[in-house]
Amino acid sequence: MSARTTLPNRPGEGADLARCSLNTATVKRATLPEAVDAAARAGFGAVGLWRDRVQETGVQRAASIVADAGLRVSSLCRGGFLTAADDAGIASALDDNRRAIEESATLGTHELVFVVGGLPASGVPGAGPRTDAGPGDRDLVAARGRVADRIADLVPFAADHGVRIVLEALHPIFAADRAVISTLGQALDLAAPFHPGTVGVVVDTYHVWWDPALREGIARAGAEGRLAGYQVCDWSLPLADDALLSRGHVGDGYVDFPTITRWVADAGYRGDVETEIFNQSIWDAPFDETVARVGEGYARLVLPSLDTRDDG
Repeated sequence: MSARTTLPNRPGEGADLARCSLNTATVKRATLPEAVDAAARAGFGAVGLWRDRVQETGVQRAASIVADAGLRVSSLCRGGFLTAADDAGIASALDDNRRAIEESATLGTHELVFVVGGLPASGVPGAGPRTDAGPGDRDLVAARGRVADRIADLVPFAADHGVRIVLEALHPIFAADRAVISTLGQALDLAAPFHPGTVGVVVDTYHVWWDPALREGIARAGAEGRLAGYQVCDWSLPLADDALLSRGHVGDGYVDFPTITRWVADAGYRGDVETEIFNQSIWDAPFDETVARVGEGYARLVLPSLDTRDDG
């Protein structure tokens, strides 16, 4: 399969999209076969898979669909939600994450993205039962400590399966309900006790573009061998009523993609670049239109800043 595509009437026509990856969340209404087909026809080199689509298709069949299309699985989303304080919640989180690790191994991807979870008081699944009984449900420091403990519990299992736990820092607006780590530096500190082949980090522009220490964090991730993924989408205004759905196409908002991409390239990252967008209007658009926009944004604002030298 060719790793090039034609993007009619768009800048970047004929660009090399070998490292461009379509995350299935960007075409949320598409089945896994439909998303893979759209990415392959566009000339992308990879897809990033979400577990819901994998599970409805079947893990073995999902692996075959991607391989038959000539694509790679850049990552699997997601594991995590590790902040439960009760025994049942802890056991459930560990069981689910072990399944996610097994799915990653079957799909042939080394990278399993972890969203670590929010406060138990938020009531988000995976954080434990919602209660208004005491301050412990809102103890951010304790929640982060439990994340560290659960990562330690899962590392041996991940290592046995050849899978890396990839920690994703989320924007601080999601600290209560989705991720008690908000900066790349915090993610790296959590990863530090473990071998870089087993625990890494992902840079998601939507979540970290604002961080004044981002350049240093990316350089540190590269120096430590922990830079396991690069996800791109834009920060658009006004925010949607549900901030989770406020992501835009690359180039539609306020993120400086050329600069951040140069930092990522300078840190030694040579992997795939996933476009992962949560936005209702984009989900409602035709799949091929969305994929064309993904390729155009990548070609115009990301690809020119990637280091494409052959390290071999």
